[in-house]
Amino acid sequence: MFKLKIPPPIYMVLTAGLMWLVDRFVPIIEVAFYAWNQFGIIFIVAAVIIDAMSLLQFFRSHTTINPLHPENTEKLVTMGMYQYSRNPMYVGLLLLLTGWAFLLRSFSPFILLPIFMVMMTRQQIIPEEKILESKFGQQYRDYKNSVNRWL
Repeated sequence: MFKLKIPPPIYMVLTAGLMWLVDRFVPIIEVAFYAWNQFGIIFIVAAVIIDAMSLLQFFRSHTTINPLHPENTEKLVTMGMYQYSRNPMYVGLLLLLTGWAFLLRSFSPFILLPIFMVMMTRQQIIPEEKILESKFGQQYRDYKNSVNRWL
């Protein structure tokens, strides 16, 4: 229904909000030691680096970064972070949410991470893959067979 209609960062922000609500109203095992927050910061920094490197690769390839219109893609990007994941920008969003979960300081927000992955896979990634496969054919199928969807 919402496939390729809602920008992925909106899914991330909505998930982050739900994580905050779950943490506030249904906390599971609260954690209160300093290193816990440091893990969160490490994940957030990693997310920013991965997303920045991935965006840079799109700019270098002179192709669109608009996830709502993958049909406008001019080139198949397979270098840089795209050698390790077909969706490093979404991995970056997941890492950002993971860092946020650590900063919230209970285990309950982590429950929403797999839900975010399923939602992104169904609403964004699979529809993108269908379009890219129809546009790039065997080149995309070969890439899809050699690089994992997430990691």
